[in-house]
Amino acid sequence: MLVRSTMVKADQIPVSVGSIDGRTIVYASMGTVQNGNPDLFSTIAAAVSKHQGLQLVLAIGNILRPEQIGSVPNNAIVVNNAPQAGTAEKASVCITHAGFNTVLEALTQGVPQIAIPVTNDQPGVAARIADKKTGKTTFLDGLDESNLSALLDEVINNHIYRDNSRSIQKAIAKKNGLSVAADLLEQAFGLNHNPISEAASET
Repeated sequence: MLVRSTMVKADQIPVSVGSIDGRTIVYASMGTVQNGNPDLFSTIAAAVSKHQGLQLVLAIGNILRPEQIGSVPNNAIVVNNAPQAGTAEKASVCITHAGFNTVLEALTQGVPQIAIPVTNDQPGVAARIADKKTGKTTFLDGLDESNLSALLDEVINNHIYRDNSRSIQKAIAKKNGLSVAADLLEQAFGLNHNPISEAASET
């Protein structure tokens, strides 16, 4: 069943995500800058719709309006922005552009990722996700709802991705603050990350 996408206030997400219908949450965000692709968001919604046990929270940023995504499955809600930490905490999978900040937030919560890198350092972060097996990586070229659905199956049903994400989560929890945790993630992922330049380009 398809329904028109509807606007949900971002400050309602931490409560409503956990109580919408009790299904497993998939959180999808392509950052705050690289997010003007309605076809990609439609593909994400269609892929999640193949899994009746999942509920999608799709944060599309401020470039698009929810109605530009068109009709979405009834197991999806579309918002412009969602509090990332609170939403990621309730999620079982994070579909992301592989921006450093989003991946750090997901790993801080022990949440495995499906990375769809777009630009900047995202392909490098996505490569580390694949190497460390905290999730799966795909690319925009050739991406469709069927192969994204298959990646969801893999990440949800293969415990290795959650186990590895939780292993990094535990290491992060031992550190004092996100800046130290970011350093830890850089070391684990083999990255030379510049948070100032990233903040200027995307989050």
